Amino acid sequence: MKRIAVLIPCYNEGMTIKKVVEDYKVALPEADIYVYDNNSEDDTVSAAGEAGAIVRHEYRQGKGNVIRSMFRDIEADCYLMIDGDDTYPAENAREMCKLVLEGKADMVIGDRLSSTYFEENKRPFHNFGNVIVRKFINTLWNKKSTKIIDVMTGYRAFSPMFVKSFPILSQGFEIETEMTIHALDKNLLLANVPVSYRDRPEGSESKLNTYTDGAKVLMTIFNLYRDYQPLRFFGGLSLVLMLMSAILFMPVFMEYLHSGLVPRIPTLIVSAFVMMASLLSIVCGLILDTNAKNSRKNFEVQMNILSLYMRNGRDFDKA
Repeated sequence: MKRIAVLIPCYNEGMTIKKVVEDYKVALPEADIYVYDNNSEDDTVSAAGEAGAIVRHEYRQGKGNVIRSMFRDIEADCYLMIDGDDTYPAENAREMCKLVLEGKADMVIGDRLSSTYFEENKRPFHNFGNVIVRKFINTLWNKKSTKIIDVMTGYRAFSPMFVKSFPILSQGFEIETEMTIHALDKNLLLANVPVSYRDRPEGSESKLNTYTDGAKVLMTIFNLYRDYQPLRFFGGLSLVLMLMSAILFMPVFMEYLHSGLVPRIPTLIVSAFVMMASLLSIVCGLILDTNAKNSRKNFEVQMNILSLYMRNGRDFDKA
């Protein structure tokens, strides 16, 4: 039988975690349900244990740190990640896991935005932020074969290939954005499954800060675009600098043609330095793009090796 692991990162979810564990035990009775507590100050640990979950601890604060430990510690054929706040009903769990187990997806994204999210969520800036982040990623990565609808969802299913190859750098809530961009950059199989969403029950508080965590997500997109698409990033920067240099240079040049004099020497010097910066930027982009392509080649080789170990029934840790 294929092994399914349900992963629930938790911080102060004592009000809802018992119901979440029980719901997913009904939806996936064969699955092992792991609750990783992240220094909760309420009864999250005892409630999860009473519901029958396997409870473990991650003492480094932040969702990214919790998921890093989960992915590193747990072996399974399918990983289903959910939040412990009871906002994701369990009715889509089987469908999402089936796509992974049948080899049709390396990551299945539980798409809230196509169903009830905008009606249920009472925080308008969260709605606006989700739309902005989605547009940024679909524009910058422009994968015609796979359009990402919900970037920030915490409801996802993963293959072992994704879990064991994903280099987690984020520590907080920007981890979902990092997962999405990694899958797009590495050309992994993606699938979207519309899932219903319900707002947190009264008395349960979100740990997500709209403004600071939103800024972190946008900065993550910026940094990953620079790292994964350096030629586009530095090429665009080079084009902007070149345009600035031309704007500074043309009046000086036109005056020189008219009078044979160059009275604005400082402007000419600044224009020359900006043009040098533009040329340096495009050279940096070309060099880093070569490194990025070599990194993708190495990733493909590593995936072939891991795939070989999987077919031979060996563990990833031994690989």
